Amino acid sequence: MEVSKQELEYPQMLLNYMDGFMISKTMFAACELGVFDLLLEVGGPLSSNAIAERLGTSADGMDRLLAACVGLRLLEVKEHQGEVLYSNTDLSQMYLTKASPRTLYYSVAYYSHTIYHCFSHLTDAIREGKSQYERAFGISSMELFESLYRSEEEMLKFMQLMNSIWNICGKDVVTAFDLSTFTNIFDLGGCTGAIAKECISAYPRSRVTIYDLPKVVEMAGRYFVSPDEERITFHEGDFFKDPIPDADLYILARIIHDWTDDRSLELLTRVNKACKPGSGVLLIEALLEEDRRGPITTQLYSLNMLVQTEGKERMPSEYLKLLESAGFKDVQIRKTGKIYNVIFGRK
Repeated sequence: MEVSKQELEYPQMLLNYMDGFMISKTMFAACELGVFDLLLEVGGPLSSNAIAERLGTSADGMDRLLAACVGLRLLEVKEHQGEVLYSNTDLSQMYLTKASPRTLYYSVAYYSHTIYHCFSHLTDAIREGKSQYERAFGISSMELFESLYRSEEEMLKFMQLMNSIWNICGKDVVTAFDLSTFTNIFDLGGCTGAIAKECISAYPRSRVTIYDLPKVVEMAGRYFVSPDEERITFHEGDFFKDPIPDADLYILARIIHDWTDDRSLELLTRVNKACKPGSGVLLIEALLEEDRRGPITTQLYSLNMLVQTEGKERMPSEYLKLLESAGFKDVQIRKTGKIYNVIFGRK
């Protein structure tokens, strides 16, 4: 890739990259302190001093934070009768407030509290080729996962995180292929039922069963899936150990990227054995380009899988190999133009 003479003389791109973590942390801090939620609650602009007083922060610190958020186009600023007032932008109101149905707040919180700390050990992860979760937090990622089951509050936060990305990508991934012929669908690791809801919305004849661990199923039924949604049901189980019931279509959304190739092949082979001829499997994953030039978001996600798990993001050809090795045929890939794409295969 050629670099312009101007860039060589003043490396703006590199300077932007150096500032990247500060930009992220500024947005994270504004979310954590409740700036966007407060401005939504009051329904109008507030001064820096008023925001600081309501949120219990220093006046000077809040003034600097709000100014930076204006620079990041997360807040609007105007002067009225000699007073500087701040208000949410449409973007922050829609995606950074907890009450919004399209909120990304819980993803932001996870980035701030978990990914940010894991990435501080990225150099170690690359040297050692393994997760740095224990180094970052003093416990393994498996111990953390187990701890979620001991605290309903923590588990709810985790499930809200898993739910939030489908606010912006869910419809696209379930409509990338025409799934209308599949009426009995199992969403393996379906968590909150976000994908299930998108399926029954897009395909009026479909029924979706969320297959997940008992505690996840209990929480999903209590907090995320309304009893009125009669076409969504639950099945408790561990898809690596317990039987996988018969279905027309199996969906695995952000599941395969968590595991090594061997474990992924083991799971996909179990799914294939549960399939009848003609049944399908739908993988929803972020895809790397075959030429290794992007997309940068997925490349960063793959580094994140290194610092946190044993998994990785993959290229289409790698998913093709896994599915064919598991016994699936006629594998097709569709890109949505968003973060997550879709891989479909049949038995």
